[in-house]
Parts: sequence; C-alpha cells; structure tokens
Amino acid sequence: MQSTLRRAGGFAAVGTLALAAPVLEAAAFAPFAAVALLAAFVVNDGPLFEVFARPGDHQDGRLNGLAGFALAAAGLAILVAAMDMPVDLFVATVLVISYGNLGKQAVAAVSDDPFLGTSGFVVGGFLGGLLGQVGARLVGESAPSLASLWPSLPLFVFLASSAALVAALFREMLFERDDPLVMLSTGLLLWLFGALAGPVGAVEIVGALALTLALGYVSYALEAASVAGMLSGVLFSLLVIVFGGFGWFAVLMAFFAIGALSTKFRYEEKRDRGVAEENDGARGTGNVLGNAAVALVAVVGFAASTRLPVDGTLFQFAFAGSMAAALSDTLSSEVGGLYDNTRLITTFERVEPGTDGGVTWQGELSGLLGATIVAVVAALLLSAVTVPVGGAVVLLGGLAGMTVDSVLGATVEGARVGNEAVNFTATLVGAVVSTGVAFLVF
Repeated sequence: MQSTLRRAGGFAAVGTLALAAPVLEAAAFAPFAAVALLAAFVVNDGPLFEVFARPGDHQDGRLNGLAGFALAAAGLAILVAAMDMPVDLFVATVLVISYGNLGKQAVAAVSDDPFLGTSGFVVGGFLGGLLGQVGARLVGESAPSLASLWPSLPLFVFLASSAALVAALFREMLFERDDPLVMLSTGLLLWLFGALAGPVGAVEIVGALALTLALGYVSYALEAASVAGMLSGVLFSLLVIVFGGFGWFAVLMAFFAIGALSTKFRYEEKRDRGVAEENDGARGTGNVLGNAAVALVAVVGFAASTRLPVDGTLFQFAFAGSMAAALSDTLSSEVGGLYDNTRLITTFERVEPGTDGGVTWQGELSGLLGATIVAVVAALLLSAVTVPVGGAVVLLGGLAGMTVDSVLGATVEGARVGNEAVNFTATLVGAVVSTGVAFLVF
C-alpha cells in the first residue's frame, strides 16, 4: 500500500472517533485533544509514526499534520458544547474531511487525473458525511431506529453533498497541510447550511444532485471550467436549487450555459486577436465567484428571509439582476472583442480591441440580448418577477451592471483593480438597481 493511502486511512480512523461525540457530549473534544498531544509530544518514531508522518514531519520529529487535524476537530467539538453546534453536523464535518482524503488517495493510487482525484474526494466525503449524520443520530441519547430517520434522509444527503463540495473546493485551492483550516471552514459553513435549509424532499434532492453533477461533468469535459471552477459551479447550483428552487436554477443556467458557449464562440479567432480568455476559456473559481458571489448572497438571504423580518421577494430581484448583469457583461465582451470599431466608453476615442473599457455596438447589442434572456427567464419562473414590469426591472439592472463594468474597466481596472473585482462590482450594481427599482415600483 502506498504511504499516502496508508496515511489517509490512518487519518480516517482517527476521524471516526467523532462518532463518540453524542455519548461524550461536552467532552467530545477529549479524544481529539489526546490524539493531538500524542502526535505533538509522544509519538516521534516507530511504526505508528511512519503511518501518520508527512514528509516534513520526519525533519521536525513530530506528527504536525495529525496534531493539526486533531486540534481542528477538538475546536469544532468545543463549538458543540459552547455554542450548540448540532453534534451530527460536527461528526459529519470530521468524516467528510477524513474520508474525503481517503477517497482522493484511493483514486490517486490508480490514476493521476485531477478530475478523478477530486471526484474521489467528493464521493468519499459525501459517504462519510452521510454516514456521520446517521451514525450520530443512532448513537445519540434518544437512539432512534434506522427507519425513523428515513424522512430526514433527503436533508442528510443535501448536507453531506454540500459539505463534500465545500471541502473539495477548499482542498483544491489550498494544500494538504491546510486540513485544519479546511475542517473549520467546512464545519462553520455546514452549520449555516443546516440552519437555513428547510424541509428537503426526496424528489427535490435527487433532481438537484442529478442536474448539478451533470453540469459539473459537462463543464469540465468541454473545458468550460477548471476543476476548482467546476466545484464552485456545482456547489453554487446545489445551493440555488435547495434554497431557492428550480426556477432560480434556470436563471443561473441562463448565465452559465450561454456564458460558456460565448467564451468558446470563435475562440481561435479571439485568441489570435489577443482578446480570448486564458486557459482555453476554462473559468476558474475567481471568475465564478466574481460573477456569482452576489447571486449566492441573494439566494442565502432568500432562505434566511423566512426566519427574519425581511421581504424575500426583493432577493429574487437581486438574484436575477446580478445574473442579468453577469451575462450581459460576458456577452458584450466575448462578442464585442471580435470587432475592430472599439471605442473607450468614457471618451469614445478609438482603442484596440480587448482594451479595458472598450465597447462596440455589436458588443452592446449582445449585452442587451444577454440581459433580456435572463429577464425573460426570471419573469417566467420567479414568482416575484412579474411580466412585463418585473422583467423590465431585471433588464434595467443588467444593463446598469454592464455599463458600470465598462466604466470601471476604462478608469480603474488594471494595476489597481482586478477583473474579478470589477465583475463583482458590476453584478452588485445589477442587484442593487433591480432591487431598488422593484422596491419603488411594487
């Protein structure tokens, strides 16, 4: 057995200690604190050391990786006692990380394909998170039967899959030694997801997983997204379906699908002109978050509005307005860069194609089309976005966001401000304009 796979198996065994948390209650941190002490001060050589040692551990003479992993688990366990974090979510988090790593290393033993390795992490983490929730409930004080947990299974599946995707995304962006940060971040987000999630139906979660996994595979297979970008898109789509609904997902897909196709449209010509997206047009996490972070906040706000004195309908306009701005800006850039009559939006002087802040009438018309597509989909499928006034409000937000993106490109983008920050600002403007006008009109 390879040392990395053997080490992952050892970490998974340690992570399984979390199943004792429902019995230990306030002392749930104790097993992990003991492991951390042993790893840091006692086990410094021998067979056990070799099982858990990472390359740098030999030089330091202590199991730094294991100590950090155990301390992170102990920290989450303290949240269970001190801040009422649900114990089943604590158990799920620890098992997502430990069994996700085991799944990734099991795949790595036979293939070095990064997509397959990430898939191994997600599958292993999902199974660990699902079994962790079920096991924690069964081991708990009330000791329910397995059959009595059946109605909660769709919620367990959602939380396990979202936690696995979050952890895989963090692991893709960080390093193996950052497992403690991954565990703590995943645990806090899973706690939030659990608090926001209402009843989840079996058909809903099956449909959500089928659609999002298909989206992830297609986006990666067509090289429309990097591995990290694919994870971001799949996670975001899953949250949109569960917290918003399939209508929200359709609005999101209008941006993702048409935006991806526009990036690939006449790509070789755009590359020859120096205006093509890098990495063969594959979108990374920064690009996904720059265009979709505002929409993610909107869908989370919509889910939270049932528990807060906030009008949830405004979040629908914020979501649709930000997506209209994102697609409008994407189409205006991808189509406009193919033409030579480029003018700077602030002065209308001629500039080279691809210049930040440069616009063409073809690009502006394409941007209008993109905002219109999102507005129509939103008006048809989102309950608060009425026809035709609601759709017009979304369209206005999209055009405002596209215009702000061009103005920022002409004035501040470059050395001081990156493209992702400009995209985020444009989508924020789209959301604010749509929400503000909707507040005044309705």
